[in-house]
Amino acid sequence: MIRGALLIALAALLWATTGIVAKFLFTETDLPATTLAFLRLAVALPFFWILMRREQLRLQRTNADTQAPGSSLRQLGLKSLAPLAALGLFQAIYQGSYLLAVDLTGAGIATLIALCLPPVLVALLAAPLLGEKPSLITIMALITAVAGTSMLVISDMDTSGTLRLAGILMALLAAFVYTGFTLTSRYSSTGTPVFTTAFICFFTAALILLPVVVFTGGFEGLEELTLRHWLMVAVIGIVPTCIGYVSFFAGMKTTPATLSSIIVTLEPLFVALLAWIFLEEILGSVGIAGAFILTAAVVVASRYGGKPGAATKSDTGSSN
Repeated sequence: MIRGALLIALAALLWATTGIVAKFLFTETDLPATTLAFLRLAVALPFFWILMRREQLRLQRTNADTQAPGSSLRQLGLKSLAPLAALGLFQAIYQGSYLLAVDLTGAGIATLIALCLPPVLVALLAAPLLGEKPSLITIMALITAVAGTSMLVISDMDTSGTLRLAGILMALLAAFVYTGFTLTSRYSSTGTPVFTTAFICFFTAALILLPVVVFTGGFEGLEELTLRHWLMVAVIGIVPTCIGYVSFFAGMKTTPATLSSIIVTLEPLFVALLAWIFLEEILGSVGIAGAFILTAAVVVASRYGGKPGAATKSDTGSSN
């Protein structure tokens, strides 16, 4: 279990590098957030295609031994593909809004808002979806999360000298979109294997982002990117996306879902720490207190608010 927990913690650390590297790219270049979101998916897709093929071949061998039906993309019907396409839509909007929030504010505050609010919102909304009333603990967790988010916004205003409203709104949009992503993956389960689900989700997201990037002129100026910048794009596509996923799924094999859901809450704290070290982003005392309050709300929501949030990562992968 210790090895599994360490692998999940490593995945959280790798996911945390997304906002940090993206912020460096946005500072040094004019690369639009939607273009980076598309390039990230384009880099990661071949890797997930290979993992999907390995997964399908393994399942086919297993099914051959048990006389069960095989599993392949061609055998997926509309009933299975529709929820996955919806997840791809959510993923496309999330990727664009989150990276835009990083560009307009900072990696730390954008990640804390975008990743810490969804588990609490999911815990609140999951209850009525199951025909139950939200528990008092869930409501208290939501109030605590709102308080922590407000403290982060106040701290950001103090350190930046202005209200970066556009970035805050983009981070909030990312949080609400990822809430929808999580609920869809949880309550529209298709039984599709993990990496097949991830590949279809990311492929759909890339298809949605491609025309957006083309029509907004997002590919213009790519020739001005240096080798250093292309390496940053590759890092975002490989390290947090590919290696982070494999690390997380390997850790999930031996780690209870509840424990894993708590461990992954380290991701926004890792981002805040890395942003302080590499980007010199300072939250301030109010912001630090808000970050810990927000994280505590996530832990409570993950532990007592229904199914743990980490399970949604195993459905389609982490937001980052």
